[in-house]
Amino acid sequence: MCIVGEASYFQKGFGLREEIKPELRADYHSAIVERLKACGYRMQAGPLTFLLAREFGFCYGVDRAVEYAYETRRKFPGHTLYLTGEIIHNPHVNARLKEMGIRFLREADGNGPGLEVVRPGDVVILPAFGVTMQEMDRLRQAGCILVDTTCGSVLNVWKNVDRFSATGFTALIHGKYAHEETRATASRTTQYPGGRYLVVRDRTEAQVVCDYIRRGGDREAFLRRFGAACSSDFDPDVHLGRIGLANQTTMLSSESLEIQEMIRAALADRYGEAGLDERFRAFDTICSATQDRQDSVLELIEKKPDLMVVIGGYNSSNTSHLAALASRRVPTYHIEEAACIQGADAIRHKPFGSPAESITRDWLPDRPATVGLTAGASTPNNKIGEVVARIAELRGVTPLGEPVRAESAPHPPQ
Repeated sequence: MCIVGEASYFQKGFGLREEIKPELRADYHSAIVERLKACGYRMQAGPLTFLLAREFGFCYGVDRAVEYAYETRRKFPGHTLYLTGEIIHNPHVNARLKEMGIRFLREADGNGPGLEVVRPGDVVILPAFGVTMQEMDRLRQAGCILVDTTCGSVLNVWKNVDRFSATGFTALIHGKYAHEETRATASRTTQYPGGRYLVVRDRTEAQVVCDYIRRGGDREAFLRRFGAACSSDFDPDVHLGRIGLANQTTMLSSESLEIQEMIRAALADRYGEAGLDERFRAFDTICSATQDRQDSVLELIEKKPDLMVVIGGYNSSNTSHLAALASRRVPTYHIEEAACIQGADAIRHKPFGSPAESITRDWLPDRPATVGLTAGASTPNNKIGEVVARIAELRGVTPLGEPVRAESAPHPPQ
């Protein structure tokens, strides 16, 4: 334990791993997923062949955050426990934490009691995404016990943004400006006099920035477009001359690298190659687990499945990017859980780029078919196993190729 301001601060766990292991196993283990892995990530179930991506589901950072939350509940049984928001972007994991008596200060929709309800002696868990500098300051002042599960990959991004901001560079962040991680990362710039940030979501927004770097433009139009995604005092006429590039760790890595080259080329065109090191800096801060899962989807697609099912929360950035990669080559269905599968003739899913769910008819071929599977880094194995069981059930078999039993998989509500 170390002391931070008025609050006790924990970041390394409580040594209770063995005590909580049975509970974690009961909540998230899947015999079906273990069987798939043991069979070389390929399994036959009657007329269906399931192919599982070799990298999928819980990453180290998520595993650690969830484990730490369970340890915290065990460590402080008589305390009021809060999470500042979702610990990860998976509805089932967050629901389980609520069942354990952990209260949320902010729900996914932005509602909630807020930080002002925290009292001295309360325990507040910081999520894997981290929190903003302003939120951290308020919690320290509250005198609560802080349990920090911020992912190490996020901390690595923060170090680079700190370095940019301390040396006069604008932090240009490839990410979603409203995402918890990006808000926390952007807030790092507020520690430094003159620190500033600009968030771009994709290549299209990066091109707007590049055009302004090269030729200038309508300052007010630029600020209207990026007003919610930049520092309050950001001025494109002043602050685009020295740029340090960072990213939300769960973004599409190929796009982050492309944006990096776009910004570099724009600065070179405007100011020349000489001295570019004093105008542009970039570090690869895509998390390795994100990269591994993206690479694994591309490898799986080469095996030519008839369709892909991507499992994970709809608000999970890394899951949505897996769906984006897969959908370029094969019919892809991003679902949150097995209950989204209404039958062989209907599946409820969220197409990439769509703001809402859709229902697709006749999605599962009425013939022998190969189903590719992957899951975002915040998806527990039991949810993957339930999806496999549900799809197999539609063809009258279990994932082991035996006649299906009625209780083998959860059904959608009628």
